[in-house]
Amino acid sequence: MEYEAVIGLEVHAQLKTQTKTFCGCATTFAREPNINVCPVCIGMPGVLPVLNRNVVVYACMLAMAVRGEISRRSVFARKNYFYPDLPKGYQISQYELPVNRGGMIHIQLDGADRDIRLNRIHIEEDAGKLMHNQDGTSYVDFNRSGIPLLEIVSEPDLSTPDEAIAYLKKLRTILLYLGVCDGNMEEGSLRCDANVSVRPRGEARLGVKTELKNMNSFRFIHKALDYEIQRQTEVLGRGGTISQETRLWDESSGTTRSMRSKEEAHDYRYFPEPDLLTLEVSDDLLEEARRGVPELPDAKAGRFTAEYGLPAYDAEVLTASRDLAGYFETVVGSFDRPKAVSNWIMSEMLRFIKDIDTEVKDFRVTPDRTAKLLGLIDDGTISGKIAKGVYEQMVSTGKEPDALIKELGLEQISSESSLREVIAPILEQNRKEVGQYKAGKEKLFGFFVGQVMKATAGKANPSVVNDLLKKMLREEKT
Repeated sequence: MEYEAVIGLEVHAQLKTQTKTFCGCATTFAREPNINVCPVCIGMPGVLPVLNRNVVVYACMLAMAVRGEISRRSVFARKNYFYPDLPKGYQISQYELPVNRGGMIHIQLDGADRDIRLNRIHIEEDAGKLMHNQDGTSYVDFNRSGIPLLEIVSEPDLSTPDEAIAYLKKLRTILLYLGVCDGNMEEGSLRCDANVSVRPRGEARLGVKTELKNMNSFRFIHKALDYEIQRQTEVLGRGGTISQETRLWDESSGTTRSMRSKEEAHDYRYFPEPDLLTLEVSDDLLEEARRGVPELPDAKAGRFTAEYGLPAYDAEVLTASRDLAGYFETVVGSFDRPKAVSNWIMSEMLRFIKDIDTEVKDFRVTPDRTAKLLGLIDDGTISGKIAKGVYEQMVSTGKEPDALIKELGLEQISSESSLREVIAPILEQNRKEVGQYKAGKEKLFGFFVGQVMKATAGKANPSVVNDLLKKMLREEKT
């Protein structure tokens, strides 16, 4: 029997607010444990939470970006469970009345377009972090306790690990465009749990699902989903049954392992948070959120193809990050050759950014310097080949391209009189090849061009060399 997978994802995105969800403690990533804490976020008796307005603004911004339905009235709830990193014994979240319902994320995979539906987006506070030592002792760091999260829950519309990764990457890009989350999976500011089941292909009824946790990179998520789908398929194939449970991804063994039986909503004993009023989303707050939503990646990519005449692939690469798209448009503003700019960014700039492990916003070569360099190629001051070497120096030194060209003596030789002085002795020293060329062996032309470029250390203007060589070879006598 052939089986198919059904995948739904629950993503927790940490919001880039200055303070926590219900208190004034800082949200900055701290290496020293328990310094960003107060009586509210460590659950001391008698304290009262006060909602951070920016959390609601950011939630509405994301809801608008995914075309969801913002609830003008929503309610906070207590999610009750016991764990050492949860000082209150409950987590303030939303349950029956979340801040947003519906919406979708558009993905492209293998040339096909799909819309992945969202079930809901709700506000939630984070728990603390347990730290385990090799000697068996454990400690709790409450710095993360109370940090604002948005939980983004998809419908079970995904069927392969590749689709799941495409969805996650697109969601991360949207969050980064909005500026509401830094998307750092290693530090835990973007975390994903996956609900996975398999069923006979073509059957409508969903199979028993497991929930996968402990996945902090796209690579681990892909591997965990691959393994779990294969595991469930093998269990069903030999007549077994799937247990509804939570499983952890174990990278060292490349397997998932059982953690506990899967909780249901009633296990958490949700009830309305008595210390918080009903959340009423005002017109002013909605307008503030609307002003914060920029041109999003799909719309920007469409504009890049229409306005700049770029291929769809170029537009997709350039709009993968808001900073990269802005860099491209700034360069084009000074050097109006969009395709040439796109080619340079994709072939040279992105390679260096990857090699030196930096971000576009921190890249040493500013857009105006890239525009200057491309202009120097365009006007014949340097060749494209030499420009690549100059660019490498620009990346390492931060200097202006024209200053480096002058400093390194790399100006392109375009003067016919100067090039004649180079070409003439080359032809004289290669009389045999000149004769063969004039006898019809035209492939030797490349040999002569190579000799000229070698003699000038690559600084000769290729187009001038080609024209002048043809002219001087015609004039040669055999």
